[in-house]
Amino acid sequence: MFGQQKVGIYRLKIVACLILSGWVFLFCACANTPRTLDRSIPGPQVIVNPEFIRLSVSRLIKTNIVFEGSGFKPGDSVFISLIGPKEVKAIVAEAPIQPDGTFRAPVATLSKVMEILRGDVGFDEKFQNVVIIYRSPIPEGVYTVKVTSMLSDRTADSNLTVKGPSLVDRLKDWIGSLTGKIQHKEAK
Repeated sequence: MFGQQKVGIYRLKIVACLILSGWVFLFCACANTPRTLDRSIPGPQVIVNPEFIRLSVSRLIKTNIVFEGSGFKPGDSVFISLIGPKEVKAIVAEAPIQPDGTFRAPVATLSKVMEILRGDVGFDEKFQNVVIIYRSPIPEGVYTVKVTSMLSDRTADSNLTVKGPSLVDRLKDWIGSLTGKIQHKEAK
């Protein structure tokens, strides 16, 4: 009897290790490597990291979206817009051009909420930030990242894929709605 318990525990450990290995592979080994600028290209270029984003309040707020570019005139500045399905255009970031012709433009939380999720940021009765969603977010699909120089005619583009929320993201957003951190209201 004691030997059978030992074999059962051994099998349970093997199954647990396989499940754990699967989770590690799924979340770590499949991670995308960040894009980098190609310094051999003399003209304007832009990259975006990560390569895709998910339309979930909880996920998007925590995602660090960064646009980087090179080949622009020093002293200038650029604005970055997403052009996508159903004639959607959202201006998501801006940045000054550095002396070496490069820029780095992280997307601010307010831009994520207002331009991508199409909502607003407000306060609850305890004066804590609340995301207020008035309408559907931008549609899923592949968006063109368009960088436009403000003082010259230089432009660059790249792609950003916008995906729907995963099951886990939906669960997190649902919990956020229950706790009052995410509110859904009709547009005025």
